[in-house]
Amino acid sequence: METSTTLADPDSRRPGVRPRLSYRVVLALLVPLLAGPAGAPSAQEQPPAKTLARVKAISVLSSGVALKVRLTGEIQARTQTSIAFRMSGKVVARQVNVGDHVTADQVLATLDPQENEADVQTAEATLKSAEAVLQQSQVNFDRQQSLLKTGFTTRANFDLAQATLQTSKSQVEAAKAALATMQEQKSYTQLRAGVDGIVVTRQVEVGQVVEAGQTIYSIAEDGPRDAVFNVYEALLLRPPQEKSGIEITLQSDPSVKAIGIVREIAPTVDAASGTVKVKIGLSQTPERMMLGASVVGHGQLAAQTVMAVPWGALFLWQDKPSVWVIDAKGAVTPRPVTVERYLTGSVVLSQGVEPGEHVVTDGVQYLRPGQSVEVAEDQP
Repeated sequence: METSTTLADPDSRRPGVRPRLSYRVVLALLVPLLAGPAGAPSAQEQPPAKTLARVKAISVLSSGVALKVRLTGEIQARTQTSIAFRMSGKVVARQVNVGDHVTADQVLATLDPQENEADVQTAEATLKSAEAVLQQSQVNFDRQQSLLKTGFTTRANFDLAQATLQTSKSQVEAAKAALATMQEQKSYTQLRAGVDGIVVTRQVEVGQVVEAGQTIYSIAEDGPRDAVFNVYEALLLRPPQEKSGIEITLQSDPSVKAIGIVREIAPTVDAASGTVKVKIGLSQTPERMMLGASVVGHGQLAAQTVMAVPWGALFLWQDKPSVWVIDAKGAVTPRPVTVERYLTGSVVLSQGVEPGEHVVTDGVQYLRPGQSVEVAEDQP
């Protein structure tokens, strides 16, 4: 019995012609082969492999750091005295100028002495009158004393003469005191330095009327000198090491040097500059370090334990400076830190990280809390 197949090509019925499979049959045979083993997904359906973010990190180390400070200041006298008249008056003479060296008894300026001279002359006349009365009272007393011995006067007259003599003596003493006061007042018309030093300021001109106590001159007294600096308040949290001292050099010639220690720190902050005045007492002042000379102070702050990380490790997290810390499982966590100081290429941290912890230094902008990372480079 002859049968026909629909899977073969019609030409297969010819004698000597090899049958050809239909394209439908070919596709039916290839599909299972392309699909692979039964129940296995194709290559296109395979889930992609999970990749970790590659970052650079460092192992944080602690170290003792003593930062060096370089500030500019000027040389000032350790003691500066303000000179003023003790009385009011008109200035008629000015004997010295700024920069002059003066001695303690040297006259610096003079007030108009006419009124004081008149007061002295009046006091002298009063004294002479009192002395004349005293002389007359003394003669009367001596006469009454002689008459009393011979009985030619009464005891009452003698007592009256004695009382008059005592009153005259008191008047003479009062006149002498008044004259001394007037003479002293006259001496106040001459302004004397009182100390040896250099005149640094002058606030008076000839013909000017001044009041008692008004500053006329300021004198920098001879003796020890200070190097004075205006320092930011934050720098005073760790003052310089006094054992090593502070080296002071002349700005115009660094070869001129002196050594000093912190002598005085102002208790208040200057409202205009926001700085604190610090005075460095010089043990010996070179001759070229004159008053007002610009100097440079080189000091070393007290050492402290800090950790340094590169600039790239720092970022802002919740409005605070932070770093990414890698835990033992390879996950990152943001950690707020306290920045002690910004240096060239690195940041000094005082709090926030512990020695031995790993901190991300490159790739911080692509991380999120809890993300696992792969460290491409880990250096101390």
